[in-house]
Amino acid sequence: MRRIYLDNNATTPLLPAVVEVMSHCLAEDFGNPSSGHSFGEVARRRVETSRGQVAGLLRCAPDRVVFTSGGSEANCQAIFSAVMARPAGRHLIASTVEHPSVMAPLEFLRRRGYEIELLPVDATGRLDPALLENAIRPDTVLVSLLAANNETGVLWDVAELGGICRDQGVPFHCDAVQLAGKEEIRAEEWPVDYLALAAHKLHGPKGCGALYARRSVPVTPLVMGAGQEAGRRAGTENVAGIAGFGQACELAAAYLADGGRESMEKMGRRLEEGLFQACPEVRINGEGAPRLANTVNVSFEYCSSAQMIQDLDELGFAVSAHAACHSGDLDPSPVLAAMAVPETFRHGTLRISLSRLNTTAEIDALLAVLPKVAQNSRQGFV
Repeated sequence: MRRIYLDNNATTPLLPAVVEVMSHCLAEDFGNPSSGHSFGEVARRRVETSRGQVAGLLRCAPDRVVFTSGGSEANCQAIFSAVMARPAGRHLIASTVEHPSVMAPLEFLRRRGYEIELLPVDATGRLDPALLENAIRPDTVLVSLLAANNETGVLWDVAELGGICRDQGVPFHCDAVQLAGKEEIRAEEWPVDYLALAAHKLHGPKGCGALYARRSVPVTPLVMGAGQEAGRRAGTENVAGIAGFGQACELAAAYLADGGRESMEKMGRRLEEGLFQACPEVRINGEGAPRLANTVNVSFEYCSSAQMIQDLDELGFAVSAHAACHSGDLDPSPVLAAMAVPETFRHGTLRISLSRLNTTAEIDALLAVLPKVAQNSRQGFV
């Protein structure tokens, strides 16, 4: 049975060119980038070449890129760098639909006396910029808002939100993990101070990510030691992972330049139209809002996400209900709760997320089995 992978917001398969460059590094360019001999020099060049490739995707200077272990570390480093730089400030702003890698450090700070203000979203998952403008106070240390929601794909206007923060002199951190490789990023043109990426969301390896930090903002290392990454993140660099990340970013930039988003949009539209035709009583969460072209978050009334995911898996399709870090959680998504999705729909939600490797034939194959899968689940739910 051929398996069809439709959970690309959780992680993406490595592209062949990424595997190739990583394999070469593991076998040949194995030196420590900090070593003074030729093996170290080769590895160091690999790291710096990759830094330039990541910077190319972000449209920023290479020295603004700090390599991390992934998006979670990059988000945490941004938050704690801002907090530690202004110990007198006790107020941070985020939203009710942030990723756990932002929510968890904010909760850590809340337990230590910080005031965390979470801005609500509307029924389509959008954030009213006026709410942010009114929430910023003299003691606000940081605003942390996502660029694209990992569950619904809803996009926020990073330039507008960052502009509000810039006008009021507050650092702005953007979790762009789901945005990278799917939409253009212009880090140095946007009024953003920190921006987080993860390699495995754009066909790169797991265990590697990056933090973009504007030259004017502090960067405090979470990992301390010998001072790699210009003192911003210690530890011997993951050369193979970084090389794969860089290659993935270069390929993503080319994909976007060649009209990749437009072709993805056609596939996503085919999927949504097919869902409405094939399955009664469904709703697309985030419909009406700008969204990632690859992401469809669909709720089936009176159905069970867990059962549908299991049944689809047995039929050869991989989808999810919400974030992979919540895959063992049987409760409905906090994101959908924040959007006030009706209870009768919330428990029967599937997140279908495509990549450039998917085909219209795979979408049609999914649409051919979904009505029966939903019907079986509805009978068990009711």
